[in-house]
Amino acid sequence: MTGDAPTSPATSPEEKFTWGHAGLEAEFATGPDGALRVTRLARPEESALTTVDSASALPLVEITALGHGNGWSGPRFIDSALGGRLRHRAHRSERDGVWHRLHVELLDETTGLAAEVVYSSPDGIPVIRSEVRLRNEGAEPLVLRSVSSLLLGGLPSPDVLDVHRARNDWLAECRWFTEPLRAHVADIGREFHEHDSRACLAVRSRGSWPTDGHLAMGALSDRTDGRTWLWQIESAVAWRWDTGECGGGTYLALGGPTDAEHQWREHLAQGAEFTTEPAVLALGSGFEDALAALTAYRRAARRPHPDHTTLPVVFNDYMNTLMGDPTTEKLLPLIDAAASVGAEYFCIDSGWYDDDARGWWDSVGEWLPSERRFPDGGITAVLDHIRSRGMVPGLWLEPEVVGVRSPVARSLPDEAFVRQDGMRVTEHGRHQLDLRHPAARAHLDAAVDRIVGEWGVGYLKLDYNITVSPGGPLLGHSRAWLDWLSSLLDRHPGLVIENCASGGMRMDGASLAVTQLQSTSDQQDPLRYPPIAAAAPTVVPPEQGAVWAYPQPEFTDEEIAFTLGGALLGRIHLSGYLNHMSPGQLALVRQALDTYKSLRQDLPRTVPFWPLGLPGWDDAWVALGLQGEDATYVSVWRRGGATGRTLRVPHLADRAVRSEILHTSILHTSSPQATAVWHADRCELAVDLAGDPACLLVRLTEMVPGQAA
Repeated sequence: MTGDAPTSPATSPEEKFTWGHAGLEAEFATGPDGALRVTRLARPEESALTTVDSASALPLVEITALGHGNGWSGPRFIDSALGGRLRHRAHRSERDGVWHRLHVELLDETTGLAAEVVYSSPDGIPVIRSEVRLRNEGAEPLVLRSVSSLLLGGLPSPDVLDVHRARNDWLAECRWFTEPLRAHVADIGREFHEHDSRACLAVRSRGSWPTDGHLAMGALSDRTDGRTWLWQIESAVAWRWDTGECGGGTYLALGGPTDAEHQWREHLAQGAEFTTEPAVLALGSGFEDALAALTAYRRAARRPHPDHTTLPVVFNDYMNTLMGDPTTEKLLPLIDAAASVGAEYFCIDSGWYDDDARGWWDSVGEWLPSERRFPDGGITAVLDHIRSRGMVPGLWLEPEVVGVRSPVARSLPDEAFVRQDGMRVTEHGRHQLDLRHPAARAHLDAAVDRIVGEWGVGYLKLDYNITVSPGGPLLGHSRAWLDWLSSLLDRHPGLVIENCASGGMRMDGASLAVTQLQSTSDQQDPLRYPPIAAAAPTVVPPEQGAVWAYPQPEFTDEEIAFTLGGALLGRIHLSGYLNHMSPGQLALVRQALDTYKSLRQDLPRTVPFWPLGLPGWDDAWVALGLQGEDATYVSVWRRGGATGRTLRVPHLADRAVRSEILHTSILHTSSPQATAVWHADRCELAVDLAGDPACLLVRLTEMVPGQAA
């Protein structure tokens, strides 16, 4: 069903209908119990064998509420009593630009709880986004304890499925690994018990950092044919997914916060409404194919902004440099040096507001500049100097926190802060604002409008360095936070916002749809950054993923080139004491930035692949590829092991390809020690890097007949 369609009432227990477009097909049918289910969700080219019997598929929504639990107890988020009672009332489809949408209305006649499931999908892309809007149309209040956002049953047996997930820790982000699903869901002999296993693999967020512990992502892939189901949950605070055996196949349940894991409950009075956190599922012939679809979805779903195509080079004074101790005296020579190598934005990081001899950590919140740090003309004189050198000035903020010693902690009412059991939450010397309260929002609006509107700051790095226990108002605050970010960009459309939370602890789809850049890590060791940089495109498109490059004057030329090379297929976040470098060292930095500027226009049209597979944390060799319309880029890092490797580039199989080295850390040699040779018959790039460590960036372009290699 495509285009606009009228509302259709349910007509019989056997009703079926379809919806989709050139990239996605979905089929819905009512089962013997009258509940509506998804019986097919596939790419059009896939076999009709992907259709699932309606008796073994799952209802569209699962819901638990006080007094309405599960029909089959256990940790799995399926078989809920309320979900099984929902019946189809109507459905309609619509088209809005590139977006196809399907609205399915359901009702539980016992409680009067109505559910509208809204499916969205960008035209031609095999990705579906689902969210559920609940409304209490009954006479009695309900207390929700969990609501699914997307359910899918009838996937292949756990016997043939692998599950992929990514551990995500401070300084060690995006660590993907793969296991057989059977490692978590044992075969219990279903034929003997007439029941599925109660076991499942359940992964959830913890605290107010949504990607602390794991990325809000996962995937299942079929070992027999490669088909992959890849998902992300778009929540800036709390989420859960689980998968396990169901009816001889496999189910997948994606959702936001729950009572059991996040101490979340929603009181739904008569007439009250609640909408779930969205969940997104991408389909592909393999992991990389599914991720290409998810990357296309992310680009379609995010807020439009010029930064996504201009990709300016950002210098930030923090990492391995000023580390939160900026002053006019320290900044001016750094600004001059950053401008001389070609930086286009200069961001002053933390500490610019610090006038407190007892330290700024627990006194932040006013966001007024330090007079002690900027004695001559104040901070605005420094910002003016940045502009005079042809760069856009930026500042660091941690807007959601107020230090316990800050005057703001006393001037704002208690209701403006996140509270649990009536008490302000305090963590690491800070309180957390609750942006649902108008006083909290007004305080931040005044600060940002002063910084951006009066001082002319064009870049904000918004950090978040505490995580508080789940529960209370965190879901409401996180939604208000995203709304506040959108309001800033509405008022200041040229503003560029970097999303940061101790590096990658808030690397979620909801935040990335609003902000322009995403900090990928706080990792300070250039030898440990490569697996983070290489895996970051799994969660953030390359043109949004900020990767640190912090060359230092005490580095060798090879070390300078190595740390710069790691950021060339993302968004360069340059740092380091450039003002202490020799002319030759500055030339190396300038050369790397020139290389980046020569290719950055291609990044927003590329999709990632991994010629050596997704990187392991301790892998000696790491590689990231970006497949574009006119060129393919491959970054390679060697941290040990043999000097040569072959890299698979299957989309260029049997093609005449020119291999061009754009950047390498192998320098000052009498004979070439960095080579990249294309073998068309094997669709392999043979790379040799004699240095240890060493890096290489290669551009592969198809040759026209007669063109020299």
